[in-house]
Amino acid sequence: MVGLFNYFLPPNEERLVQKIYSLTKKYNLDNISRTEGYLQYYTANKEIQWAYLASQVSRNAGWNMCDLQGSWFSKILAAEKREKLFFTYEEANWLIFQDAFPQLLLYDYSTKYNRPLFHLLKYFSVSSFMEKEWNLFWRKRNQTRLMTSLIINEQNLIEQPIIKNPYYKREVFHSPAYLLQDFFHFSSVLFPTLKGNLYGGCVTDFTSLDKRIEFGKELANILFHPDLYESFYQFSISRTHTGSRRDYECIIYPQHKRDTPILRLAYPVVKHEKKEMVDWTEMRKKKKAWQKTLARKQKPQTLTTWYRDKQEQLHTLIRLENKVVKNKYVENS
Repeated sequence: MVGLFNYFLPPNEERLVQKIYSLTKKYNLDNISRTEGYLQYYTANKEIQWAYLASQVSRNAGWNMCDLQGSWFSKILAAEKREKLFFTYEEANWLIFQDAFPQLLLYDYSTKYNRPLFHLLKYFSVSSFMEKEWNLFWRKRNQTRLMTSLIINEQNLIEQPIIKNPYYKREVFHSPAYLLQDFFHFSSVLFPTLKGNLYGGCVTDFTSLDKRIEFGKELANILFHPDLYESFYQFSISRTHTGSRRDYECIIYPQHKRDTPILRLAYPVVKHEKKEMVDWTEMRKKKKAWQKTLARKQKPQTLTTWYRDKQEQLHTLIRLENKVVKNKYVENS
C-alpha cells in the first residue's frame, strides 16, 4: 500500500510511513505483543491515556481467549465453537490495533519532530474523524476528549467487519455460548491489583454500538480513578501478560491449580488478511452523546467477591450440563 502513495510524500515522510507500517506489523503479531505494545507506548507517553486503557482491555481479551482452552469451557463447548469465539476476539483486536497503533506512533513522532504529522493518517486508512481529533488534541491537549474519541473511533471501526458481519452474527453473536456469557455476565473486563482486588465491569449486549462506547468510558473512569490508578499500573508493570488468568488468580487463589493455559502455548499465530477499510464516518454520523464525558463516581467497589461467585456459577452450570449429558448417554446405551 505504501508504494501507491510514494510520489505524494517527501522522502523523509515516506520512510516514516514505512517504519510505522513495520512497527505496527511487529507488535500486531498476537494478543501478547499487542498488550505489551500498548503498555510500552503508554509508559513513554502518559498523556495518551487511551493506550493504557487499550492495554488493559487487551489483557482481558487474552484471558477470554485462553478461557476457551481452559479446563472448564473445553468441557461444555465443542472445539469448533471455541475456535469461532477465539477468532472473533482475535480479529476484532487485530483490527483495532492495526488502526490505532499507527495513530499512536504518529503522535509520538510528531512530538519528536515538534510538528503535527496527522496528515499522514490517511495512509493507514484512519478515519477523518480521528485526524480532526488528533489535530485538536495537538492544539488543546484535552486528554479526556482524545481518549473518548479513540473509544468512539475503535468501536465504530469494528461495527461493520465484526459486529454486523453476517458470519459472526450467525455463528457467534446469536450462538448459545455467546448468549450464555452475555446473560450471566461471564464476559467482563477486570482490572486486578497486586493486593488481589478486582475492579471493572460488564457490558450486556456487546452488539450495541452505543453500549460499547458508554462501557469504554465507564472503564476509563475506573482505570484512572485517582484512588485506584496506581494500584492498577503497578500490577501492569509487575505482572507479565501471559493470557492465563493465573496472572492474577495466583494472588486471589494461591492454593488453586492453573485453570487456563498460557496463550502462546494454546494458539498459533494467526495470519490475518488485509481488509480494505471504509471510513466509518461515510456510513454513520457521530452522535453528540458519544463525546459526552461521564461524571466521575466515588471510588468503585471491588468485584473480587462477585468474580468468585460468577466463577462458581459457571463451574456449577458446567457440572450440571456434563451430568445431564452423562445420564442421557447411560440411558441410551
